[in-house]
Amino acid sequence: MADACLSRRGLSLRHEGRHEVSRTLPEELPVAMVFDGTTQAVMMATPADLEDFALGFALTEGFIDHPGQVAEFEIAEHAEGMEARFWLSEDRGAALAARRRSMAGPVGCGLCGIDSLAAAMRPLPRLPEAGATFSRAGVAGATGALRAHQPLHDRTHAVHAAGFMTPDGSLALAREDVGRHNALDKLVGALARAGRAASGGAFVITSRVSVEMVQKTVIAGAPLLIAVSAPTAHALRLAEEAGLTLAAFAREGGFDLYSHPHRILDGDPHVA
Repeated sequence: MADACLSRRGLSLRHEGRHEVSRTLPEELPVAMVFDGTTQAVMMATPADLEDFALGFALTEGFIDHPGQVAEFEIAEHAEGMEARFWLSEDRGAALAARRRSMAGPVGCGLCGIDSLAAAMRPLPRLPEAGATFSRAGVAGATGALRAHQPLHDRTHAVHAAGFMTPDGSLALAREDVGRHNALDKLVGALARAGRAASGGAFVITSRVSVEMVQKTVIAGAPLLIAVSAPTAHALRLAEEAGLTLAAFAREGGFDLYSHPHRILDGDPHVA
């Protein structure tokens, strides 16, 4: 498996002069998602936790509905990159055709290669009104808690993270990647591999809230998305329609609450 980061030498130019530096840089390689022998997507990703990434991507993009539909899986290394190879246990041909991707997606674009506008704006399920609730203090401290689970960021200062926060405010799991969508997919995959339901906690991300981040969160079943930055207007509309609680600008002990505030309480949280 390729290293997640590499050391490279450079020349630092500043007002006070110039000097040689050694920097640790995050790696990114093409990862092909191959289902029953057909490549459905090629994404640029950090080569760490690739099993989590592949499974999370397959789930959040609708290639599979649950991990039990994967009969076999392997990671194959090539000189040019990696292949995540799935063999499915049942006929998923219609689902694959509906969500087919045909282009390599740069890390800043989560919708590259989708064939139609309808596919990009796929309908989302409605999240249950009842379920896990969270304390105001826990949400306010979520991005700070995530910061302590970002070892790759500490080394490179160039990657995103996604974390899973339980109702008591603790971070149970986190994943990192150069792409914010990839980090979230890795988290979804890690939860699925652990047999843990996303409905029992919240997703915490180090990026803005774009349409695809809302889509992936809702499809995974998490009732609350907490972000360090802003949502787009369209992402907020989708969150409102899907019943997703959206907390943005979560930093320095506070946050902005945009939709479905009933899941955030001043008192003790719970899991229904």
